[in-house]
Amino acid sequence: MIRKLLVANRGEIARRIFRTCRALGVETVAVHAEMSDLHAAEADAAVVVESFLNIDQIVEAARRSGADAVHPGYGFLSENAGFARAVEAAGLIWIGPTPDAIEAMGDKIRAKKLVSAAGVPVLDGDDTFPLLIKAAAGGGGRGMRVVTDPGTLRSELAGASAEAQSAFGDGTVFTEPYLPQARHVEVQVLGDQHGRIWVAGDRDCSVQRRHQKIVEEAPAPGLPDTVRAELHRHALAAAEAVGYRSAGTVEFLVDGDRIFFLEMNTRLQVEHPVTEAVTGLDLVAWQVAIAEGRALPAEPPPSWGHAIEVRLYAEDPAAGFAPQTGRLRAFDFGAPGIRVDSGVEAGSEVGVRYDAMLAKIIAYGPDRASAIRLLADALRRGVLHGITTNLALLRAILADDDFVAGRVDTALLDRRLAAWTSAGQDHAVRKAALAAALGSAVRTATSAGVQARMPVAWRNVPSQERVRTFRHAGVEHRVTYAGRGGRLESSWLPGVRIESAAADHVILDDHGVRETYRVTVADGGVDVDGPAGSFDLHAVPKFADPAANLAAGSLLASMPGLVVALHVAEGDQVAAGAPIVVLEAMKMQQTLTAPAAGVVSSVAVEVGRQVAAGEVLAVIEESS
Repeated sequence: MIRKLLVANRGEIARRIFRTCRALGVETVAVHAEMSDLHAAEADAAVVVESFLNIDQIVEAARRSGADAVHPGYGFLSENAGFARAVEAAGLIWIGPTPDAIEAMGDKIRAKKLVSAAGVPVLDGDDTFPLLIKAAAGGGGRGMRVVTDPGTLRSELAGASAEAQSAFGDGTVFTEPYLPQARHVEVQVLGDQHGRIWVAGDRDCSVQRRHQKIVEEAPAPGLPDTVRAELHRHALAAAEAVGYRSAGTVEFLVDGDRIFFLEMNTRLQVEHPVTEAVTGLDLVAWQVAIAEGRALPAEPPPSWGHAIEVRLYAEDPAAGFAPQTGRLRAFDFGAPGIRVDSGVEAGSEVGVRYDAMLAKIIAYGPDRASAIRLLADALRRGVLHGITTNLALLRAILADDDFVAGRVDTALLDRRLAAWTSAGQDHAVRKAALAAALGSAVRTATSAGVQARMPVAWRNVPSQERVRTFRHAGVEHRVTYAGRGGRLESSWLPGVRIESAAADHVILDDHGVRETYRVTVADGGVDVDGPAGSFDLHAVPKFADPAANLAAGSLLASMPGLVVALHVAEGDQVAAGAPIVVLEAMKMQQTLTAPAAGVVSSVAVEVGRQVAAGEVLAVIEESS
């Protein structure tokens, strides 16, 4: 029996594994690289390491802490056969598949040959465009590129290889045909040490950005019974080909009734909660039991109902999914029937060192429609302030007619992104801005010392309304209001009447519908929570800061990140679209290019420098 387990991971997945360990009576050990790591406080013991990729330090942490087993979670070293071998060589129990299985499936090129020999269909061919470039040693969308123009293939291969090298320590990439209208469907498998392998249902993961999943559901909706049966049969064949044990996932592309093997993930998947919800399994508990030598029952439990998971990311979908950093002032998605697996809480600092995922929010219902409704309501009621996230995008996806009807494929997000990121919330934002202005005005008036006895919004020119300007999602809202006859009034939103206003809450009447808004002044702005969700309103100063003026031709950092490549020097002549700087943040790379042809008049950064979003990287004087 395992007595003490070290989790070689951080954040959300470490906390989730600790939760099961507590239920099993297993002591826990965390490893952490930063003192602020939230997961470290939840373990029975914690050991500092320089990196979650340092095998020697993690094995030594297990030895020093008295752990007798290691769970890798997902990401980092979870699919590193060398790590698994080092754990076993140290006399520790490895919670996962055999090192040989990890090695066989970890190289995607080798894996395709292996499963093909077992009769599983694979995608072949690299001479027909569009092509998909993939990293041979990793996943999660890193090192992946879609190439539609043969002329860009060489540069895209180089970019994908660099990103793969950075993320996985292996720059090997390969190509395969790209099927933009296909669905991404995966099958959960579970194998014990006695040769029994379960197929524990399937999941649809087609809604993706940058080839990384953001919505997952179980079971995959709308699959014909024959296709589902074939998926399960091929997944079993792939698992049997490597004598699989522990939890794993076999991923496929489904194009009509055609099925193609993508890869096998020899670890616990990020989206495992939806399978747990419909089967009643605790997959982590079964990983521990299998590692202890327990046998699986003859058959897996049947699936019932439907579960949907969304991934909440610190990123701006309207700005190319640029990573976002900062401090979470508020974070609460707790609601009846909702599971939240998170790596953060109110007060957490979000940086660029790790993946951008903040949390997974999961809903379960007796059918798909019920699960969608429950999850959509949880996202609407959730409170989140301090960082730009993809929350509004997730709400828009759940409300989309194609998604609700189950008409999903891997290109759905690309087709619908413009509509989803401009989802009509303008009226809701404007009401939130009005509440922010009124709450701020009351707070200012009641803390004004000598002037506290004066009416809120009083002016010595009563015909003129007061003005407060707020910015939300790049749009400025110039709110006007006035105090007349002891009441606050505003002509800014026709049909919206102010019922009452206090420093911490405002009540508005919108054409006869009474709505309450919670108002919190924070960090140069106002946080507002109302019927349509949470809004961060940033106060715009009345007078512009002269220091904010930028030189013409300034190239700005589109996201916070690390400068990993610099392609120019002062005095260089560049063409429009020429690469200037490559930034890396949250394991993704972005190349910033010259907006126009010209001369590089200055370079403000060097390789290895950490930059903030909006920081000037270089100045290009446009050619006349």
